[in-house]
Amino acid sequence: MADLSIDFAGIRSPNPFWLASAPPTNSGAQIHRAFEYGWGGAVWKTIGAPVLNISNRYGSLTLGGRRMLAINNVELISDRPLDVNLREIAEIKRLWPDRAVIVSAMVDADPQAWKDIVMMIEDTGADGIELNYGCPQGMSERGMGAAVGQVPEMCQLNTHWVTSVTRLPVIVKLTPNITHIVDPAHAALAGGAHALSLINTINSVTRVDLDTLLVSPSIGGRGTHGGYAGPAVKPIALNMLTELMTDPQVLRSGVPISGMGGIATWRDAAEFLLLGATSLQVCTAAMQHGYRIIEDLTDGLGNWMDDHGFNTIADVTGKSLPQMSTFGGLDLSHQSVARIDQNKCIGCDLCYAACNDTAHQCIDLVSPDGVTVDPGYDMRTNGRQVADTRPRPVVRENDCVGCALCANVCPVDGCITMVTVPSGRQSITWDELTAQRPDIAQSWAAMQAYREEVGIEIH
Repeated sequence: MADLSIDFAGIRSPNPFWLASAPPTNSGAQIHRAFEYGWGGAVWKTIGAPVLNISNRYGSLTLGGRRMLAINNVELISDRPLDVNLREIAEIKRLWPDRAVIVSAMVDADPQAWKDIVMMIEDTGADGIELNYGCPQGMSERGMGAAVGQVPEMCQLNTHWVTSVTRLPVIVKLTPNITHIVDPAHAALAGGAHALSLINTINSVTRVDLDTLLVSPSIGGRGTHGGYAGPAVKPIALNMLTELMTDPQVLRSGVPISGMGGIATWRDAAEFLLLGATSLQVCTAAMQHGYRIIEDLTDGLGNWMDDHGFNTIADVTGKSLPQMSTFGGLDLSHQSVARIDQNKCIGCDLCYAACNDTAHQCIDLVSPDGVTVDPGYDMRTNGRQVADTRPRPVVRENDCVGCALCANVCPVDGCITMVTVPSGRQSITWDELTAQRPDIAQSWAAMQAYREEVGIEIH
């Protein structure tokens, strides 16, 4: 069986799944229970500056009947007494020496404040420190959290204050609320960070109640922005992860990355690993389903690794990164077309509507006798659908640009597939083409001439 254990900047855990710094890691009792279920590690809910929390604290996004597609929280860092947290951290590490116990910290941007909290954390026996530069609500207004992570100079300075006084591995947690995630990553490395983690929550307002007109969550009739997390943010997290894992400076540093942001299943976890993460942090899924999901996460990931011949997490990490490219490095000659399996088609015509209304008008509705019918064709007889006379969507492959919208809107798995076909054109990228013929990027006449030359027709 696959070995799921990891070594993350010297921090060892029996599997890569850590609970992220959040309500699921608010107390020793909770983390003890999580470890009993099998979690490989936990990042303690952020400790540091004194706070007062409010209620209500959470809003969520429901879409198509699916609840908690994302969660929006306005909760601050731990409001439990500092000495209580420190005592419980020490106790948990004593009880679970084989698990990763990382302490998230956030204090004022002051070297003495950082030194004080770091010394306290070291005394607990914790395995590492995560610097919370990501919290986008409440704490950022006080000059902490995202207020540090959004300013590379502050990120570097605060990180240096910590790394210069501790023997523990220091993980810098990056905020996604920034134009270019690479800039604070470089700053963290310059400050001596031993590892990076991302993404923290995204600034958001999730909902307005159309009956009461109140913003959710409503706190005494008022609302505010909060941190957005859960399955809906996974594509953003994966993009930012790949930005770091394809950055030459980050690669040269060799620092590991703890990936988070929408991990709800073992499949999500595998995607983060394939794009370069070494450890994985989970929050929203645990908040929705409880700690027991760890069994599905570890079993599913282990079985998938066995099926693909991966023996260790290191074998998986970054395996898909060589595919990543800028647009300029993509092959302009590649051609795909959509093909519809009529045996699987349920006749919903979503592909037809999507293609003809919002894409490239290359799907027709064709009757059983091969006649293309008008979109207004009456598909019902006496109020009952007649299956053998219903027209079916058919792709005109010569006109198909391979946008794949139809395959994405189709509700039936495997009904519409994108098939690679010969384009008849020589392989060339945009960067190569514009280097050879720079006028193509400047003149539509030159572009049209090139299209005619190589046989590209835009219908």
